[in-house]
Amino acid sequence: MPAHVRIHEVGPRDGLQNEPGVIAVADKVALIDLLSRSGLRDIEVGSFVSPKWVPQMADSDQVLAGLTPQAGVRYAVLVPNMRGWEGFLAARRTDMTTDIAVFISASEGFSQSNLNCGITESVARLRPVVQAAEDAGVTVRGYVSCVTDCPFDGPTAPDAVARAVEMLRDLAPMQVSLGDTIGKGTPERVTAMLKAVRDVAPATDLAGHFHDTGGLALANIGASLDLGLRAFDTAVGGLGGCPYAPGAPGNVATEAVLALLDRLGYETGVDADVIAQAAQMAKGMR
Repeated sequence: MPAHVRIHEVGPRDGLQNEPGVIAVADKVALIDLLSRSGLRDIEVGSFVSPKWVPQMADSDQVLAGLTPQAGVRYAVLVPNMRGWEGFLAARRTDMTTDIAVFISASEGFSQSNLNCGITESVARLRPVVQAAEDAGVTVRGYVSCVTDCPFDGPTAPDAVARAVEMLRDLAPMQVSLGDTIGKGTPERVTAMLKAVRDVAPATDLAGHFHDTGGLALANIGASLDLGLRAFDTAVGGLGGCPYAPGAPGNVATEAVLALLDRLGYETGVDADVIAQAAQMAKGMR
């Protein structure tokens, strides 16, 4: 049997949050509902962050309310703090599985710029969020940003990434997505980073999150596959990037990753034709 790779679709959140224009709730809902019919099992649909800083996500409660949930699909939202957790609880629906994601940085410069605190304090701030989620039976997924390079500090040491992953997983045994936030990673540096991280977390609990800014996202996915990763974040149509990382447009496109995995003989369970339709819809939102 071919090996299975799980695709985490992040376009409706990590993609659309970086678009400059106002996107209607109905358009977001239509995109997510189409993605839900593609065979994807994980779709990140919004975030409960301050609308002052990420205005495109200010309507995440309305997006959740408008979705037509599909059986077997896990919907996720980003929750940075307890205020975000309260917003999530108010919007949470009982007829769909909704997970939360939390995030920290592997670099102090990005942590200060994005969260206005150092890495250690950022983890401490997440502790009550993760505890509340565990108490409520909500699955938590972690993100670590800047795993190869930081727009403020330069290259990130592999050991720093391993420490960040270990700190997150000390809160709970969560899956951690490793983000090449500004797309400067190379297969060689990704390999070195992953070897360090595998000392603190098994490959089965890791995911790759690559931006294609430097044109090496697919090569970095290939390197990650060689080291045992079987989960990757992608954005339909190559939407987005990070609004807090200068020069970081372009998550790797879901359709490109599906094509790569098919060539390599991996199975995803995702219908490439439906994803192609969604990619056209997503590109129309730009």
